[in-house]
Amino acid sequence: MKIVMFAGGVGSRLWPLSRKNAPKQFEKIIGDKTMLQITVGKLFPTYGWNDIYISTGAHYADHVSLQLPELPKDHVLVEPEMRDVGPAVGLVTSLFEKTNPDEPIALLWGSDHLVREEALFRDVLRAAEKYVKKNPEKIVFVAQKPRFPNQNLGYIEFEDATEAEGDFPLHAFKSFMYRPHLSTAEKWVKDGKHGWNLGYFVTTPRFLWKLFKQFSPELFKDLQEIQLAYGTDAYEAKLHEMYPKIEKISFDNAVLEKMDPSFGRVISIDLGWSDIGAWEALKEALSDTETENVTKGEVAVEDCTDTLMYNFTHQLVVGIDLKDMIVVNTKDVILVCPKDSVPKIKKFVEKLNGTDLEHLT
Repeated sequence: MKIVMFAGGVGSRLWPLSRKNAPKQFEKIIGDKTMLQITVGKLFPTYGWNDIYISTGAHYADHVSLQLPELPKDHVLVEPEMRDVGPAVGLVTSLFEKTNPDEPIALLWGSDHLVREEALFRDVLRAAEKYVKKNPEKIVFVAQKPRFPNQNLGYIEFEDATEAEGDFPLHAFKSFMYRPHLSTAEKWVKDGKHGWNLGYFVTTPRFLWKLFKQFSPELFKDLQEIQLAYGTDAYEAKLHEMYPKIEKISFDNAVLEKMDPSFGRVISIDLGWSDIGAWEALKEALSDTETENVTKGEVAVEDCTDTLMYNFTHQLVVGIDLKDMIVVNTKDVILVCPKDSVPKIKKFVEKLNGTDLEHLT
């Protein structure tokens, strides 16, 4: 099976660490490895470098090669311009459909997810791979069993399991659900028929390409022109000619929301998964208790609770009597805000565009 990780987002919810020129996937948010290195590392030893591909933007291709020197150069799949997730998945699908249409492919997101149960995660991928080899016109979605009623994530709804692959029950897929009210999320945590939607899935390129053709014919037509040139000297020119013109559309809108649910299967399991794409989410993922502080770098805390303090300079940062706070110190920006105000960070960064402070974005 081939595994494609998408690592092209800017990650403004983790500003000021994550910037346009140095987004979160290339930064050391946890430990001494970047998020890209951590995400790729959890695939070994079940999968190797010849199985792994990275999809990213043209500005970040050199970052990928620098941080993953063992990755074959032609395994960096480059988008000349960001056109949302639908075209990104479609481009990858078109290339694999041309070269090896029936080999299972796993699509993962590689920049803001933490998976604690790495061995179990690899076993799940292998089970999904085996199932798709026997059922090439199916999509296996991987869901995290919800640990608490999270209102900020999407959910997958599924039926009772009627199949299994090894030790893993396979549930019939029913639908996607988005950011529920708290009362709804509380019900979903308990009913055993909903999981957090990770965006991870395994299928065959041939089947996914067929779905693009059926449900997004205009997108399919544009991508097909690029596909025809793939493997020839004309590919780069055709890619740069066609791709920036493609309509921006999410993958859900382009394909998944229109797909017959009978094609889907779901493995719902506790992978110790967390979305760490925002500071408050990182705090939750790294805390053993709600009141615990999370720190990095030259930091000292005194009588602080439920606070994240990250310092990326050599200057000492001291927090006293802080509660429910986020403090992030970089060489040119200091961010201080309550945890509840983190959603405002992205909007603030957007306001900097076109100003004298745009270079800080």
